[in-house]
Amino acid sequence: QVQLVESGGGLVQAGGSLRLSCAASGRTFSRYAMGWFRRAPGKEREFVASISSSGGSTYYADSVKGRFTISRDNANNTVYLQMNSLKPEDTAVYYCAVSTSIYAGRDVNQYVYWGQGTQVTVSS
Repeated sequence: QVQLVESGGGLVQAGGSLRLSCAASGRTFSRYAMGWFRRAPGKEREFVASISSSGGSTYYADSVKGRFTISRDNANNTVYLQMNSLKPEDTAVYYCAVSTSIYAGRDVNQYVYWGQGTQVTVSS
């Protein structure tokens, strides 16, 4: 069993920044890719970013590329999402997830464990 706990969400003005954290326990964290997804009100869950098990490869959704950065600290079993230049359309519940693969990817089906989510609200 894997436990994922996200933190760092909150209310921020447009143009501001937030840093999300996801602490993992219960599995060999460094063996698996990790991802961030989000779900806005009335919308489907969407891919945001992912990172390979080693941290050497990352993928981003086009909507966040250049503004968000995913990183991981395998020594502390934590993955981060640094979000800069936030926009109102970034408002959503953000979830971290553990993959079944070592490779980063955007396919939701490769992720098997999910956190409870953290709310990010960007005001205009």
